[in-house]
Amino acid sequence: QVQLVESGGGLVQAGGSLRLSCAASGGAFRTLFMGWFRQAPGKEREFVSAISGTASITYYGDSVKGRFTISRDNAKNTVFLRMDSLKPEDTAVYYCAADPRGSIYRPAYWGQGTQVTVSS
Repeated sequence: QVQLVESGGGLVQAGGSLRLSCAASGGAFRTLFMGWFRQAPGKEREFVSAISGTASITYYGDSVKGRFTISRDNAKNTVFLRMDSLKPEDTAVYYCAADPRGSIYRPAYWGQGTQVTVSS
């Protein structure tokens, strides 16, 4: 069983930056696809980004391409999401996710989420 704990959320002004972290435990981290999703009030959960175990492949949702960057540190069992040029519409609860089979859109494991609020 993989446990995921997010951190780094908070309140930021539009145009600002935040970096989210997700610490994983309970699994072979370097074999896991890791990803980020978000859910805004009244909306469905949305795919944000994902990264392969070796970091050789990354994926981004259309709404964040060019602004967000995903990375991972396999020595620390941690994945990061650097968010730049933040917009009010990026406000959401951000969830870390993991999957051992590469199912980046339907991951098996989820964190509890961290709130990101972007003020205009």
